Amino acid sequence: MEVIMAKYGEIALKGLNRSSFEDLLVRNVRRRLKPLGEFDITRRQSTIFIQPLSEDIDMDMAVKKVCSVFGIAAVQRSAVLPKDMDEIIRQGIPYLADALERAKSFKVEAKRSDKKFPLTSPQIQQALGIAIGEAYPDLEADMHSPELTVMVEIRDKAAYVNAEKLPAAGGMPVGSNGNALLLLSGGIDSPVAAFMMAKRGLRVDAVHFQSPPYTSERALMKVETLCEKLTEYCGDIRFYCVPFTEIQEALRDNCSGDYFTVIMRRLMLKIANRLCERGSYGALITGESVGQVASQTLAAISCTDKAAEYPVLRPLVGMDKKEIIEIARRIDTFETSILPYEDCCTVFTPKHPKTKPLLKDVLAEEEKFDFSPLIEKAIGGITVKDFKLG
Repeated sequence: MEVIMAKYGEIALKGLNRSSFEDLLVRNVRRRLKPLGEFDITRRQSTIFIQPLSEDIDMDMAVKKVCSVFGIAAVQRSAVLPKDMDEIIRQGIPYLADALERAKSFKVEAKRSDKKFPLTSPQIQQALGIAIGEAYPDLEADMHSPELTVMVEIRDKAAYVNAEKLPAAGGMPVGSNGNALLLLSGGIDSPVAAFMMAKRGLRVDAVHFQSPPYTSERALMKVETLCEKLTEYCGDIRFYCVPFTEIQEALRDNCSGDYFTVIMRRLMLKIANRLCERGSYGALITGESVGQVASQTLAAISCTDKAAEYPVLRPLVGMDKKEIIEIARRIDTFETSILPYEDCCTVFTPKHPKTKPLLKDVLAEEEKFDFSPLIEKAIGGITVKDFKLG
């Protein structure tokens, strides 16, 4: 029999409410694996044990999916063996054959949670190490920097043997720290921001601002594809699409072009405020990074934030573009983000935007036109689409 052992991340450090985090994490794992088939999923000793209930389940895909669940720090695909040293050697070495044949050096590590087991951890390591050396005489024992580390865990119900500890997503279980609304453009940054905040336990929904005919249907499809990709990490995502054309045209026609971007961002936040109130979101998320573009200077961010009625989380604020791109590639959003379909943030962009705007000047420009009716109209025209974890 084979199981996946998913080791907790930082929730192992939680106190009296730890069980609530564990229950949520198990639910998230169960939902992630549901498309693959039936599993028996239990938790004990800071580990989730995931056992397939049919032989046709794709275990490679199951391991991949579990590794992407926030709250899991590491994953081990293990043989489940009797708590008998002879059986551990007899069944364990053939189970490890592929890994042992690829390696040039190895060591054995053992953990004995069941203190009734007759051998100590060093004795377990020695016994299995000798047996592996006899079975694979060309394999060198290396206690300091081996290519392969064989793990043996003696737990309450069985012995578990594996040879690969895969790093997993880490962080906190999605949904453990509340709900937030992401301002999702079609660019590289905002999907990465969603990933980063989901890692901290937030359940993330998204709002996108569309400006046809200046933005195309393909631009909207691109953003929807990003939502689909993010469900792998964030779970289900509710997607709000806001018709933004009339607001941008009014802004272009009535306010100074130098202030276009910062006022546009403020108007987006005013609409997002209403969605937060309607959807019980506790914060907004943006993909801004200080100094990356003109609208992301400290002065511009400060002016923008004055329109927000909820905390604005900026997980990328101190990252450079290279770091952001590396994460985008890892979560498979980069290639979609660079498709050449413009979003509304690039419409009517001024040649020389204010990089150090003063709030009083921004407010004076914004007050040249009453945007309230257009905001109400835009809110009334919002379309909603749900992207489900699949």
